[in-house]
Amino acid sequence: MIYTKELTKSYNGNTVLNIEELTIPKGQSFGLVGNNGAGKTTYFSLLLDLIKPSTGRITNNEIVVDESEDWKPFTSAFIDESFLIGYLTPEEYFYFIGDLRGQNKADVDALTSQFEDFFNGEIIGKKKYLRDLSKGNQKKAGIVAALIGNPEVIVLDEPFANLDPTTQIRLKQILKDLAEKQGVTILISSHDLMHVTDVCERIVVLEKGDVVKDLKTSPATLKELEVHFAGRLETVEEEE
Repeated sequence: MIYTKELTKSYNGNTVLNIEELTIPKGQSFGLVGNNGAGKTTYFSLLLDLIKPSTGRITNNEIVVDESEDWKPFTSAFIDESFLIGYLTPEEYFYFIGDLRGQNKADVDALTSQFEDFFNGEIIGKKKYLRDLSKGNQKKAGIVAALIGNPEVIVLDEPFANLDPTTQIRLKQILKDLAEKQGVTILISSHDLMHVTDVCERIVVLEKGDVVKDLKTSPATLKELEVHFAGRLETVEEEE
């Protein structure tokens, strides 16, 4: 479904991402982890054609993402609050996204009604603009908006941040159901190793732009990741 080949991104001669080859098959729940500056958001930004690669390419369903927009109708994302339109209410924003994705108001209402527990009574019908919601509630709105129109690929950057524990648990179930029951390709980046191992069947570790681990998730994966990052901490302390 998503194929990355000889992809690099450099700024002022400094290479921040260097992925020789990476294949993400359709229906896979894929996690990307790494410390700050590892290249996670850079990769997602390249995947969504928000920035251009220095070399190489990413294809989404055989479409080169920086050469055509034909991937956009079946791909959705929520990276951060910049994806929202702050002067709209959540309902207005959902209808706006629905219109872009060929969904009428009834379609959108039917979808959002499935997430009343996720919204916890704080999103719909409150007559608040998105810009006036808390960070957590903005994230809830952005994530649900990314589900409108039955996308085949969903990209979420740090989806668990700013969410309370109950909402995190509900979100994990939502994402698992999308991948396992509906065959949606899910790409998640996260600093939370426990959440990402709970949700993703495969996890790739980035370090200074390079892929250093590519793991099929198992009961031992969380411990392996903890050992890896603990080792990075020890290396930093030794260098200091």
